[in-house]
Amino acid sequence: MTSTDVDTDARSVPDRTRWLALAIVMTAAFMDLVDVTIVNIAIPSIKRDAGASFSQIQWITAGYALAFAAGLITGGRLGDIHGRKRLFLFGVAGFTLASALCGFAANPGMLVASRILQGGMAAMMVPQVLSIVHATFPAHERGKVFGLFGAIVGLGAVSGPLLGALLTEWNLFGLEWRPIFLINLPVGIAALLLGRRYIGESKAPHALKLDLAGVALVTLGLLMLLYPLTRGRELGWPLWGYLSMAGSLVVFGVLVAYERRKAARDGSPLIEPSLFKVKSFAAGIAVQTVFGVALGVFFLVWTLYMQIGLGWTPLHAGLTGVPFSIAVSVAAGLSVQKLVPRFGRKVLQAGALVMGLGVLLYVWECDHYGLAIASWQMALPLVVMGLGMGLIVAPLTDAVLSEVPREHAGSASGLINTVQQMGNALGLGLVSVVFFGVIGDRLTSAQVGPAFAHAFRHALLWVAAVMAVMFLLMWALPKHPAQHLEGGDGTDEPLPAPEAEPELVH
Repeated sequence: MTSTDVDTDARSVPDRTRWLALAIVMTAAFMDLVDVTIVNIAIPSIKRDAGASFSQIQWITAGYALAFAAGLITGGRLGDIHGRKRLFLFGVAGFTLASALCGFAANPGMLVASRILQGGMAAMMVPQVLSIVHATFPAHERGKVFGLFGAIVGLGAVSGPLLGALLTEWNLFGLEWRPIFLINLPVGIAALLLGRRYIGESKAPHALKLDLAGVALVTLGLLMLLYPLTRGRELGWPLWGYLSMAGSLVVFGVLVAYERRKAARDGSPLIEPSLFKVKSFAAGIAVQTVFGVALGVFFLVWTLYMQIGLGWTPLHAGLTGVPFSIAVSVAAGLSVQKLVPRFGRKVLQAGALVMGLGVLLYVWECDHYGLAIASWQMALPLVVMGLGMGLIVAPLTDAVLSEVPREHAGSASGLINTVQQMGNALGLGLVSVVFFGVIGDRLTSAQVGPAFAHAFRHALLWVAAVMAVMFLLMWALPKHPAQHLEGGDGTDEPLPAPEAEPELVH
């Protein structure tokens, strides 16, 4: 998908209507970002109130990420074919309905299923956001628009955990954690009503066909890999689990062969094989995947450590994360505007090293202070980690795309977001190995704190190792990413639109 395919003239849309449309799609993007970050902080409450097992807890987060990842590219293609406005409204309606089902879930199984549905609907909604922006605004206005979009992403990263903590802490109407999902209902309904009136329709006149077989193979391969990872410890690591994980490699091999044949036959594969001939792109996909793994592991175990291991309230845990989110936002702005244009790839590599250093500093502090550790003592490692993450997350997509042929930029950017979500889901699956795998099955109340603190330090060492791998992979990225994908040249020639927004904090 590229914005050059848009059949709507941006300049024909009245100015007031354009900005109203922008506010609507940005609100929907904010709703998705907050929903991802808001859930983590409420997980201990969900476990306690709904009686969810640890594997169900993992699937409440991993199921969303898996469904989101599997549907992202398909959602973008459907928007190209049937209209971005139509798919956006369909996604908002489905996301709102799924949020209601999450909020009224009668048991953990229903909550997991509703979260998977919610992730699938987000995959229909989110890819349309930047496509609608490209269809609605001429090139010379997009710099201002994407600046606003970056602010929204940062606000979502900061406000999600705090909002989740407050809603859980307040226990509105005795609903415990449920308001974190129900809050989406008024927002979603308003977006639907206003979106129908103010968002203009656009399509790609030569949209690619859907590759449903490719989607099925990707989803099957990931399920065969993730399901045994999340259930294996509970079930005693049965033989079928190992066979399933080995079989996932076969499925991915079939996917590669199928996509090559489909590209040669009709030119509309889910994954464009020729992209992987670009060294920097292939390495960048690996970087995005391991980055997603690191984030998936860290954010889940961090929440469990603070609330179950240390016994902190959701609000206490949410406030503890504020320095991290602020550091991410500050470093992200500096990296794109000041550092990357001057130092190029070194900024990304410095980010990996700084984030890894912050992780190791966190391990030392947790070991040194034990269960008596305070929020202010966590601030230093969290700020260091946040600065490192900010140096990576903002410029990484441009670095990965910089040597990709212009005609494949839309497909490539969609794939980048997809593999980061898949990495996130894989990281959440690995939590059962690197975190729960070192916690005993039957703990007394006195043993819970020390066991969770030990497991947290163990998981952080894995995160540090992943950051080291990421640093090495970054050597294959271009020294100085080309600027041909950036806007702001003052022309009305639109540039390729990414198929999803960058996910800062999951």
